[in-house]
Amino acid sequence: MTAAAPTEIAQSTPTGGAIARQVMEHYALGEVTHCVLVRHGFNQVYELHFADGLRAVARLCAERPRGAPNTAYETAMLRHLKAAGAGVAAPLMARGGSTCVAMPLPEGPRDLVLFEYLDGQGPGESVPDTEATGRGLALLHELAQGYAGPPSRYRLDLQHLLHAPLEWLCAAPTMDGALRAGYTALAGRLAERITALLPQLARVACHGDCHGGNNFVTDGPDGPGGTRVASFFDFDDAGPGLLAYDLCVYLWNTLPRKAGSVLDEAGLTRWQRYIAGYRSVRPLAPADFEAITRFLPVRQIWLMGEFAGRIPVWGTQAIPSVYLRKQLEIMEYWESMPTPE
Repeated sequence: MTAAAPTEIAQSTPTGGAIARQVMEHYALGEVTHCVLVRHGFNQVYELHFADGLRAVARLCAERPRGAPNTAYETAMLRHLKAAGAGVAAPLMARGGSTCVAMPLPEGPRDLVLFEYLDGQGPGESVPDTEATGRGLALLHELAQGYAGPPSRYRLDLQHLLHAPLEWLCAAPTMDGALRAGYTALAGRLAERITALLPQLARVACHGDCHGGNNFVTDGPDGPGGTRVASFFDFDDAGPGLLAYDLCVYLWNTLPRKAGSVLDEAGLTRWQRYIAGYRSVRPLAPADFEAITRFLPVRQIWLMGEFAGRIPVWGTQAIPSVYLRKQLEIMEYWESMPTPE
């Protein structure tokens, strides 16, 4: 009798207890008294408390359509930024000096990384906190210039952000012929326009996902009522790339999701202060500023491509056909939108 083939697992979700046991085995941090799943997105994120009062965050890296996690670059860059004085959640070292451990799971081993716990709250709709976020991103870009560690697996270029995600998206079961044609035509126009701009655009070490939900803001050294300070986490999508793309991510998250809609007065104020915060630390050339909106549809295609790659875990209704049609209309509107002043 032929042995049955093993059941294929797209992605398992370990309990907090399982993560706690892995951490206690591989990290010399003492007893874990509390471990709970706090977010299930591209990766699984857990909050941990230790017996001595230490808190930490564990990330169990998922297999993504781009390939293996960029762990060596990410953790080395975070250590560099932390040493240079940036507010980041730096990795905690496992026994033996490793910055991650391979956790055995039914689908195969996955990287488990432990990070410092950051206090604070997200910027939300607070104008001072939004300005602090822009200021903090500029500081990351400035301090990353001296990085000399392991190279990134990925460059945030058009192949990574546009062409490959378009392929994953077009292969989704919820795509039809008309949608594929529309998305392919849009991507072709975007690539042509952005390629023509590339000689003028600045390159930086991008955070890759600075939309306002991956940083916390706290009071600075001058206390309540003084300058607010941003600290950043979730560098899973970090890598060398274009400044205009890294700046577009916050605007992309702020814009209304309706074709023809623009920022309301409150949203425009936050955007203006975000850019003012950035410029207070680092210059922003006119070409980079003007190119920000060129990357809005690129960012959206990248995200939807990632969703397409998660269909085995999340299902086809993560990107239903009606959603795909609506996004195409929105992105076609964004194509010609100038960067808000």
